[in-house]
Amino acid sequence: MKKLMNFVLLAFFLTGSTAFAASSLMKKAQSLFKPIPKKVSEVRGKRITPAKVKLGEMLYFDPRLSSSALISCNTCHNVGMGGVDYQETSIGHRWQKGPRNAPTVFNSVFNIAQFWDGRARDLKQQAKGPMQAPVEMNNTPEEVVRTLKSMPGYVTLFKKVFPGQADPVTFNNTAEAIEAFETTLLTPDSPFDLYLKGNNKALTASQKEGLKLFMAKECARCHGGINMGGAAYYPFGLVERPPSEIIAGDMGRYKITHMKSDEYVFKAPSLRNIALTPPYFHSDKVWDLKEAIKIMGAAQLGISLTSKETDKIEDFLDATTGIQPEIEYPILPAPTNQTPKPKLD
Repeated sequence: MKKLMNFVLLAFFLTGSTAFAASSLMKKAQSLFKPIPKKVSEVRGKRITPAKVKLGEMLYFDPRLSSSALISCNTCHNVGMGGVDYQETSIGHRWQKGPRNAPTVFNSVFNIAQFWDGRARDLKQQAKGPMQAPVEMNNTPEEVVRTLKSMPGYVTLFKKVFPGQADPVTFNNTAEAIEAFETTLLTPDSPFDLYLKGNNKALTASQKEGLKLFMAKECARCHGGINMGGAAYYPFGLVERPPSEIIAGDMGRYKITHMKSDEYVFKAPSLRNIALTPPYFHSDKVWDLKEAIKIMGAAQLGISLTSKETDKIEDFLDATTGIQPEIEYPILPAPTNQTPKPKLD
């Protein structure tokens, strides 16, 4: 009887210890990360209406916002491929290659700013950039407005979405509508999100070990919060400078601020859905997620991760892939004789 009691007590102790460890891991994760919500209701105090989202969706997919009538927002931020384009750097007007990889548009509303160097304070400002960039859509605000005004279908929609404005078809309103659509591109209910909401069974044993390593190695210092990144800027090569082909001669925020302290500083990218968005880094010279994890360990933390550790962290990162937004390709307004013709030169 005494032996039986001792066995029962030992089993109880071990079970209790396991439960405590599981609870401790979850509580620590909940203190460092937040789950992706299913909806964002407003941006900068402005309510996101269904009509504005619908207009923004049409504009997001309309290649006629580019001078060639070939390139849309979706070209570089493909909603069917994790919000990216599966290119090292995006291809723009006249097959020009951009200087940096296109970050995912998914969950980007939660970023502190947009672009790798943070030069756009929000999605509205970001939307204006590619339309005007010669290496991307190669257009002008005036020509964008002229294009939209040439199609009665768009004029009617702009009047509905921006009531009370004498002239609602503007470049600013165009960007605001695109922003509204982009705020709906969320990926909630990943296994990791469900875990953060209290479902201990949402992650596998290997993924929990990866999560534990991710936090213990202090990866969450840069890749924490709701978007697992996107909340602050850090030097790329904090401890050890990555190979030159990965840096690609890009000095990051220094190009914007011209401050010595901003040399090689970039906004920490979101790690949400990271398994869907290779290649990696601003130069996108790394296609293997395991290799990217090892590089970050050396460059940012000054540690050499073992293959076993790398595998477990990758398993954990796989668990951040959420439910992808299902977007039905919109029917766009028909052009008229007044619609500008494509300029391919």
